[in-house]
Amino acid sequence: MDVQDPEKQFSQEPVEPDEAYVNPPDEPVLTDSSETEDVHASVPTETPVMAEPVLPSTLGAPVDLPADGAPAWYVIHCYSGYENKVRHNLEQRIETMGMKDKIFDVVIPTQEEIEVRDGKRRTVERHIFPGYVLVNMALSEESWYVVRNTPGVTGFVGMGNSPTPLRPEEVNQIIKRMEAEAPTVKVTYKVGERVRIIDGPFNDFRGNVAEIDMERTKVRVMVNFFGRETPVELDFLQVEKA
Repeated sequence: MDVQDPEKQFSQEPVEPDEAYVNPPDEPVLTDSSETEDVHASVPTETPVMAEPVLPSTLGAPVDLPADGAPAWYVIHCYSGYENKVRHNLEQRIETMGMKDKIFDVVIPTQEEIEVRDGKRRTVERHIFPGYVLVNMALSEESWYVVRNTPGVTGFVGMGNSPTPLRPEEVNQIIKRMEAEAPTVKVTYKVGERVRIIDGPFNDFRGNVAEIDMERTKVRVMVNFFGRETPVELDFLQVEKA
């Protein structure tokens, strides 16, 4: 069976009706009203058979999904900036559709970050992977349908139409970044750009960034002293973009 793309599930070509339906055989012409009544009376009345409803979980789902997979972490994609909205929508669907036994957790990987703006430090929460949300779930047709059709979700991350779970080491790495005790420092400047020193003995001096050391959170700035360029090593938080 061919795997059907969920994005194209309602774009299939209409099925051509049967030729016998399009061109039915000629009906006998009845001229006497009594004959008409006899003909209809001889035909038994049949109760129309109602088609069985198609479960929503079967619409567009990959054909190779397990009936009830083992719990694992999967990644869903959404528009950048809508991660919190998608999480809220999905958590509501899990609650109202009774899927807590199949979808266990929804996480947006974030990390605390310190940024300097207008000479002031502030701590902000930054998305580690903008446009992505992690879902811990037991993959099945039903759980796939609930997640995939959540407003704001554009798809699962995986090969083709099949979601691919994260490896345990990938999950551990993400959790480690989220649980880091010390917040990272957001660097708003690049090598070659002009910056202003806002702290320390060189306060209010200006210079050009010569080097940025992300591991040591240090920046080297070339400052002009009496007409001579001198390198000064500073912390990230001692410098801001001029």
